[in-house]
Amino acid sequence: MSQHEEINTIDPASISQQELHGYLLSAVAPRPICFASTIDKDGNVNLSPFSYFNLFSVNPPIMIFSPSRRGRDNTTKHTLENVLEVKETVINIVNYDMVEQMSLSSTEYGDGVNEFVKAGLTQVPSDKVKPPRVGEAPVAFECVVDQVIALGDGPGAGNLVLAKVVQIHVKKAFLDAEGKLDTPKLDLVARMGGNWYCRANGDALFEIPKPIRTKGIGVDMLPEAVRNSTVLTGNNLGRLGNLEELPTKEAIAAIAAHAEVKSILNGNEDAVALHKLAQQWLAEGKTEDALALLHLGV
Repeated sequence: MSQHEEINTIDPASISQQELHGYLLSAVAPRPICFASTIDKDGNVNLSPFSYFNLFSVNPPIMIFSPSRRGRDNTTKHTLENVLEVKETVINIVNYDMVEQMSLSSTEYGDGVNEFVKAGLTQVPSDKVKPPRVGEAPVAFECVVDQVIALGDGPGAGNLVLAKVVQIHVKKAFLDAEGKLDTPKLDLVARMGGNWYCRANGDALFEIPKPIRTKGIGVDMLPEAVRNSTVLTGNNLGRLGNLEELPTKEAIAAIAAHAEVKSILNGNEDAVALHKLAQQWLAEGKTEDALALLHLGV
C-alpha cells in the first residue's frame, strides 16, 4: 500500500446505525440471498429474502440466515416469529429470472398476507416440512430449524437461524452433462449495498485454480524484478505463485526460442515488454510459459 494513500478510519460506536449499516452492507458483498418461506402455527405462509446468509457445514448440512430486528422501531419480522413457532423453513435460491419478484416480496405486508400471491410466485408443497417452496427457484432446500440465536435485543440486532437441510429440489434444466449444477446456467444474483445487486453470469464469472491438492511456490519465490514489476498485478503474481515449481533451464531455453520473445530480446531485453507479454500469456492461461518467460535474464 502506498504511504500516501489516504484511509478513513472509523470507530463503529462513533457513527449512527444507519451509517454503519451502509458501510457494512456495501463492503461485505456480494452476499447470497436466502429466499425463506415459513409458516406460523395457524398455517399462514410468509416468504421473505435475507442477505445475511450462507452455507456453514456439509456434515451436517447447515445453512444460516439472520432476520434482523427492525432498525426504526426494534420490532421483529414475521420470518423470525414463524421459525420460533414452527421450526421449519424452505431456503429457495434466487436467480436472475425471479429477482424482481423476490424484491417485491420484501415489502413489509401486514399479518396474514401471503407474499407468494403478492409476488406472483408459485407455491409448491414441500415433502418433509410444512412451509411450501418457490416453484420458480432453480434450487430449494427444505430445512428444519436447529437453533435460533439472538445476537442482541436492540434495533438492527441479528437472529441466527440455524437450518438443517433435510431435502433438496434441483431443477434439471440447471444441471450439466454430468448431472452437476451448472454455474453459468444458474445465473444467480447476489445482494450489494443500497439498491444494488450483482449477476453471476457472463464476464462476471471467472475461474481460478484452487491450491487444495497442490502446494504453490508462493510469490516470495518469484524473482525480485518480477515481484516489483510495474506491469504485473497482484492477481498476476498470485497466479504465478500458485504453480508448484520453478521453471527448468530447458523450459526457459524453449521460451527464449519463441519468435515473439526473440524480437523482444533483440531489442536489448526490454523488461517492460517481457512483463507485458507474460501478462498476456497469463490471461490466455499459459501460466507455466509466463513464469519461464519472466525468468529470462534472471
